[in-house]
Amino acid sequence: MLEEHTVKYLLLINTAAPDSTEERPAEGPTVEEFLAYEKALSDAGVKLDGNALDLGNATTVRVRVDGERVVTDGPFAETREIVGGYYLIDVADLDAALDWAARCPGAKYGTVEVRTVWEPVGP
Repeated sequence: MLEEHTVKYLLLINTAAPDSTEERPAEGPTVEEFLAYEKALSDAGVKLDGNALDLGNATTVRVRVDGERVVTDGPFAETREIVGGYYLIDVADLDAALDWAARCPGAKYGTVEVRTVWEPVGP
């Protein structure tokens, strides 16, 4: 019996940064919407992981050419959107990942970025 080949995708749920001039709806998705979405992911057997992230608590680390480590409190300051959460899913192909991303409540109030998880081949 042949195993069905699947690919892991990371769905990054982005929302407008609090100080952004980006237009956004007055209200965001409800907890109930996300619970229903998570149940659908689990029932379909595609959810591997997922969590909401603290929007106001982040630390950015950069290492300069000279090796100096620069640490900045807060999300990356020059962005218009911040990552509010993620889901790691395992599906047949990009089209399936895009379908799940479109169903995510965060897509109605921000964006959901779909990224392929790179998995090395070989020993």
